[in-house]
Amino acid sequence: MAERLRRYLRERGGALLLGAAVAAVLVAAVLGGEAAVSTTQFCLSCHSMSYPAEELKKSSHYGALGANPGCKDCHIPQGLANFHLAVATHVIDGARELVLEFRHDYSDIQKFNARRPQMAHDARMNLKRWDSVTCRSCHKDPQPPGKDAKAAHEKMRTQKATCIDCHQNLVHKEVPETDLNASLAQGKIVLKRDD
Repeated sequence: MAERLRRYLRERGGALLLGAAVAAVLVAAVLGGEAAVSTTQFCLSCHSMSYPAEELKKSSHYGALGANPGCKDCHIPQGLANFHLAVATHVIDGARELVLEFRHDYSDIQKFNARRPQMAHDARMNLKRWDSVTCRSCHKDPQPPGKDAKAAHEKMRTQKATCIDCHQNLVHKEVPETDLNASLAQGKIVLKRDD
């Protein structure tokens, strides 16, 4: 058995080594590429993203407890366990938004605001599908003060709610809130009803 393995490695060792080297280069390229397109600087290379970036800097999330989150911290799942979500987000959402960047005129905030509800909905739906994994990366075990807030947070355990179900307008300019469960079920934007 050992002799067979040695002969196999002598005969095909170069091919195995070359294959391992190519695989290592491909993994490094994918991981490096993912990191490069997850930077705030990359996001801001599209003019239209300067509007939400300014809103972030004015929000309570920016500078809170010494943290200055960038685009990826909320919009791109981090870590190897979520790598597939990060890649899918860039491939699907990134490609769509890149095409829309060329199709729409975002030269001023009014033109950007015309598409803001759809962009907000798309971001909210990602967070819903991900069980707000990006929120949870900073907010490990939220313990809100007050009886009403504690009752609302209990919905995460009892009704499979997630952060974005209740916290939809925290950072960027306010847009109408959506019923995310109904939106998922119907495949379109369903606004929350005023009860």
